[in-house]
Amino acid sequence: MKQSSLLRNRRFGPFFAVQALGALNDNIFRNALATLIVYGIGVEAGWDASGLVNLAALLFILPYFLFSAVFGQLADRFEKSRMIRLIKLFEVAICLFAGVALYLGNMFALMSVVFLLGFQSTLFGPIKYSIIPQLLEKHELTGGNGLVTAGTYVAILAGTVAGPIIAGVPLDWPWLVLIATLLVAAAGYLASLGVPPVAVGDRDLALNLNPLTASWANLKLLGRDRNLLHSVLGVSWFWFYGTVFLVQIPAWTQGVIGGNEATLSSLLGLFIVGISTGALLCDKLSRGALEIGLVPIGALGMTAFGLDLMFASPTTPLADAGVREFVTAPGSWRIIADLLGIGVSSGLFIVPLYALIQSLSENAERARVIAGMNILNALFMVLASLLAIALLSVLGFSIPQLFGIVAVVNLVVAVYVFALVPAFALRFLMWLLSRLVYRVHVTGHSADRLPEAGPALIVCNHLSYMDPLIVGGTLARPVRFVMTHQIYNIRGLKWLFRLAGAIPVAPAKVDPECLRRAFDSVDSALARGELVGLFPEGGLSPDGEVRAFRSGITEILERRPVPVVPMALEGLWGSVFSRAPGRWRRRERGFFSHVQLKILEPVPAGEAEREKLESAVRSAYRQLRMAKEER
Repeated sequence: MKQSSLLRNRRFGPFFAVQALGALNDNIFRNALATLIVYGIGVEAGWDASGLVNLAALLFILPYFLFSAVFGQLADRFEKSRMIRLIKLFEVAICLFAGVALYLGNMFALMSVVFLLGFQSTLFGPIKYSIIPQLLEKHELTGGNGLVTAGTYVAILAGTVAGPIIAGVPLDWPWLVLIATLLVAAAGYLASLGVPPVAVGDRDLALNLNPLTASWANLKLLGRDRNLLHSVLGVSWFWFYGTVFLVQIPAWTQGVIGGNEATLSSLLGLFIVGISTGALLCDKLSRGALEIGLVPIGALGMTAFGLDLMFASPTTPLADAGVREFVTAPGSWRIIADLLGIGVSSGLFIVPLYALIQSLSENAERARVIAGMNILNALFMVLASLLAIALLSVLGFSIPQLFGIVAVVNLVVAVYVFALVPAFALRFLMWLLSRLVYRVHVTGHSADRLPEAGPALIVCNHLSYMDPLIVGGTLARPVRFVMTHQIYNIRGLKWLFRLAGAIPVAPAKVDPECLRRAFDSVDSALARGELVGLFPEGGLSPDGEVRAFRSGITEILERRPVPVVPMALEGLWGSVFSRAPGRWRRRERGFFSHVQLKILEPVPAGEAEREKLESAVRSAYRQLRMAKEER
């Protein structure tokens, strides 16, 4: 299903509207209140505007620390669509209370409204990302998360722009703030009526209402899975990075760029539009699969554009420049490109991580996993604010220098995470080959043909040394490939093969111990539910044809009967990575050439035979060649 079609889908459309309207309402009220404090009732009452605005920001984020863990348990314990409807009714009640607070002009009541909005957002948070896998199919996760991320940031932008405008309408008291927030809340409740019911995560879950012990239990839940923990930390780092840039853009626009309010709104809009664009691009670039190879691309972009923004920032600010004056100033388009680049890269970074976290967590505890992530997100946002205060106010760094420091730290964090979880970097290399270097055309869809979970043996013909990267980059699940020991032991590459989980194998007459270890490693991997890739011909094809399959595949399946997925690869014979004569002089099989991969129907466990698999792969390969010749 196309990404845009999800919005019209009754499974997903109502939920998308609910979460977007919720984000819109939060930002309308918070920005309207900030405007009223600074320019309206706050001036009349003699309030400390700066202190109250900062207090409001603290009160909004405080519930994430206090209640995320408890609300995560509630989301796992009870049916989520019903909880969403109750939350939206609560939002309507908050808006009515906000109207009373605005009418009275009572500072304590207004701050209480901000706290309640944060409380309501905290309650919805674990549901927001834990219900998506229950509303969508697995191959729709990237597209759905991209839409949710884009919708959230567009709503934030709309609320940021609309809030001050609504608050600035000259009336006796801000009627429009009450009317606008009440209408948005009511629309959110009506949309919630269309969210379909989903299965309860864990009806027997014993609730722990102690925020401290419940929070610790949620964080320990993240630590049980190394990949899950590092993915969550990646999301939290995104919020650290984003907080630094979003919070500093207003002061940077005024003090470094020299822009007025219109310029500030435009630059904030560029940043948010960039994030939304990157989030939506994920589905297209990943072709509907969960492609974690996009995460390193996003991380590199966040560093590159963040660093360049430091160098692109002018040393002499303009004089209260509007949008027209800014875009005609020297270097302005470089700044525009950097802000868009940071945003797009951030979208590419965050969406696959959200989808991966959802895939790695079980339905019975997914909401608690999301709640634990929200606790860490809030902590990282506070740390980002403290870092900015330390560097800007204590150490005397400039805002552009702060941007540059965070961009460099982002690169260090990315390298560290990718070293701990090499799957990110490996998928990045595979993605480059299968999407950019070669034009890979897949017959059928991997999401439909491959088992979503559990062990399977991938068998394919072997034309070139690029085959594992092409096959592995095309499939959504990671594959451990069996490779000849001579290639595995190449100096300078062995560390990479080891990180990839490759399994070295040697003929019995060369190294019988290596052969035994290979069979044991394959069996252990299959026992753990992994995919194992095998080229049963035993080496590269010397003539471009499919050779006889070796007996090793029979021994593997006799030891552990698992489903087998046959594949046929065509288009790499004749490349410099094949054994074709004269390959160094040929150009028709160079980079950007067309490669075809045909994924055949999986053979059920216990039914696969070597001769039949060989025949199926050979037949599919010949069909691909004939179809190519006819074109």
